[in-house]
Amino acid sequence: MGNTQPAARTAADLTATELLAGYAAGELSPVEATEAALRRIADADEAVNAYCLVDADRALEQARASEQRWQRGEPAGRLDGVPTSIKDIFLTKDWPTRRGSRTIDPHQQWTVDAPAVARLREHNAVFVGKTATPELAWKGVTDSPLHGITRNPWDPTRTAGGSSGGAAAAVALGMAPLAIGTDGGGSVRIPAAFCGIVALKATYGRIPHYPASPYGTLAHAGPMTATVTETALMLDVLSEPDSRDWSALEPPSGSFVDRLDSGVWGLRIAVSLNLGFGTFVDPEVSRAVTAAARAFEELGAVVEEIDPGINDPVEDFHVLWFAGAAKSVEHLTAEQRELLDPGLHEICRLGLTYSAQDYLEATNTRMLMGQRMGAFHQTYDLLLTPTVPIPAFAAGLEVPAGSPSPRWTSWTPFTYPFNMTQQPAASIPCGLTADGLPIGLQIVGPRHGDAKVLRAARAYERAHPWQRPRTS
Repeated sequence: MGNTQPAARTAADLTATELLAGYAAGELSPVEATEAALRRIADADEAVNAYCLVDADRALEQARASEQRWQRGEPAGRLDGVPTSIKDIFLTKDWPTRRGSRTIDPHQQWTVDAPAVARLREHNAVFVGKTATPELAWKGVTDSPLHGITRNPWDPTRTAGGSSGGAAAAVALGMAPLAIGTDGGGSVRIPAAFCGIVALKATYGRIPHYPASPYGTLAHAGPMTATVTETALMLDVLSEPDSRDWSALEPPSGSFVDRLDSGVWGLRIAVSLNLGFGTFVDPEVSRAVTAAARAFEELGAVVEEIDPGINDPVEDFHVLWFAGAAKSVEHLTAEQRELLDPGLHEICRLGLTYSAQDYLEATNTRMLMGQRMGAFHQTYDLLLTPTVPIPAFAAGLEVPAGSPSPRWTSWTPFTYPFNMTQQPAASIPCGLTADGLPIGLQIVGPRHGDAKVLRAARAYERAHPWQRPRTS
């Protein structure tokens, strides 16, 4: 675990595009790929606890059907036969969605796919299982009273991040090359940074979402993959329409994959190491992000170090987030509330103390920030920041040891602001610490600038290819 030395690649180490190319050439089958992913889960998941449900029989049934389509030369869908995991927040037909909570009864009818799951199923992805989440996806690390602690694939004593930590660990270790997560304050980007993978929080509404999140328009769905190409491929699929989301955007006018390789020549890119918040940034993280900014200059972009001119909105984010958490548990009995993660229970109590005026003031902060960032992007095409200012810390903690704050937002100041402004933001790997832990670079674009974010991420990735950890 965490060994980065070269090793013989198996089907579990291939990306989705490599698998699809192998299927098309007749050199590999979806059954082989699915069996390889299941073997990798059997070998590696005990150390990291990424999966909370694995359905080998159903996955192999789907893989055999896919194999027959490929053998007939009739693949159906853009992901036909690619092993994929689903965060246990998304409703999934025939599987329980327990959301990391002991308060949800798994013994009921599960007959609905969330939009993201429905699109993946329509494109014939092979569903291998569901990945772990903190209870109701409430925090930036992944542990829950139901499923325990999810650990980092580079060092299992460290956190995988969250709330999509199971998805990130699964992708990093080849336990299915594609994953779908959620992001309400950084929940695909934080674990992507800690686990050394790629993730995108797209513009709000780009990926339809149902049922509506209690966290309102902070909540996004997002692809999590090993490479930028796979992220764009998933976004093409996940952006397809779904009438159940009244706030969804119109489908994109073209393919994100087709626009990946335009490069960054001539783009004006801002880099900010702390967003002007005065946040402590680990020196190794700062050096890696600075080096990444120089790499963009070498690729032809015009790069300037400048802060975007916003204030840290953490208290307003707390109003929105804690109120949403309170809404998510309002139906529970007093006895059920005692089963909740203690931290979740605490923020739910706080959420009940806010007034409608408090909520409206927090919403006003969002609008002002959005206006400021909109003006900023009139000058700068993109903004670079660290994804997270520190490397992964000890597993099982909400905050690093010795932190003066008990809440996860104290160490994630670069992620939640862009949920509030609804901008697209990706995390891509940009280096390792001396201890061998991944460092994430965040690329932020203007609203609706998803293609530009992915294009920049791909340009950097092509110049600085990344190696996932090995399991042996």
